[in-house]
Amino acid sequence: MSAKISIIIPTLNAQDCLPSCLNALTPGLSAGIIREVIVVDGGSSDKTVAAAGLAGCRVISSRPGRGTQLKCGAANAKADWLLFLHADTALSSDWPNAIIQQFDRPETAAAFKLKFDSENRHARWLERRVAQRVKLLGLPYGDQGLFIHRDLYNEIGGYEDVPLMEDVSIVRRIGKKRLDILNVDAITSAAKYERDGWRNRAWRNSFLLTRYLLGADPARLAKVYN
Repeated sequence: MSAKISIIIPTLNAQDCLPSCLNALTPGLSAGIIREVIVVDGGSSDKTVAAAGLAGCRVISSRPGRGTQLKCGAANAKADWLLFLHADTALSSDWPNAIIQQFDRPETAAAFKLKFDSENRHARWLERRVAQRVKLLGLPYGDQGLFIHRDLYNEIGGYEDVPLMEDVSIVRRIGKKRLDILNVDAITSAAKYERDGWRNRAWRNSFLLTRYLLGADPARLAKVYN
């Protein structure tokens, strides 16, 4: 199968989590569907850039900001299909089969099922809560990745250069009817939840999402989030 995918990963001081993200892409290399892996770095002061280079990634420098970095990666990608992943997210090994099936659906984007790399019972609670939100509203977060054909990406205007909610913005423009949730785990870091408290951070994120949906400025919300 010809390599059809450009994988785009925004990074900022991600040397500890990036190797797991990249290692999880190996099944896609074996399947011959990955054309390139682009790491868009926002000015890391650790060894992120060196690690990405050693892994054979194409490294691009960008202003910091996830929306900015994702937009930059898409503009420089060479393949027709774009797979956006966070550096602290690793896909389960069965992801290529699900992706290959999407090649026949260029009019539809896709995200993955959220799973945390934690055995804490609150992780399972939050996974169920996220699944309910996605089913009801069609709003997966960026932790769940995004797989989209370039034509659809361009049609909806791509990622916005905003400091927060770039993931919510783009899936709202895709629309629930054009978004599939693939039966593949996107295993993401639970570090922030374990640091801040599972329920505290979950409710804070929900509060910020509600404010955004009601029209709040992402720049003001970013100050609260950070």
